[in-house]
Amino acid sequence: MADEHVEADNAEAIIARIEHKSRKIESLLKQYRPVEALKTALEGSPPNTRDERCKSANWIMVHRAIMAIKDVDGMFSSLDPEYYDILMKYLYRGLSTGDRPTCDQCLRIHEKLTERAGLGCILRSLSDTVNTV
Repeated sequence: MADEHVEADNAEAIIARIEHKSRKIESLLKQYRPVEALKTALEGSPPNTRDERCKSANWIMVHRAIMAIKDVDGMFSSLDPEYYDILMKYLYRGLSTGDRPTCDQCLRIHEKLTERAGLGCILRSLSDTVNTV
């Protein structure tokens, strides 16, 4: 019972951080800086919690940034390789939605990410069961 209470308190703090980060992402998107928005969304992701509300709130923020990317090749010229594995995880989450525009965008990015990062990126993202998105 005590663990559930601590997890709930932690979840509220995580959601507050996600909301703050979301405002920063919206500001970057309004400035036509989608790659910076994506980097901001991916920093510190996924949240260190099992709480699905936190994971969903974080996904919404990352999804917003992913959907704003128009120049996928240009994105990779600015995106550091440290973000590749976590981005791959979110691409699979996007594909799992079944939403056509989301799936189309995730597949476009997935193709370029796989070319750039190799199959190891796919394997790492699928085999990592600790950092679930």
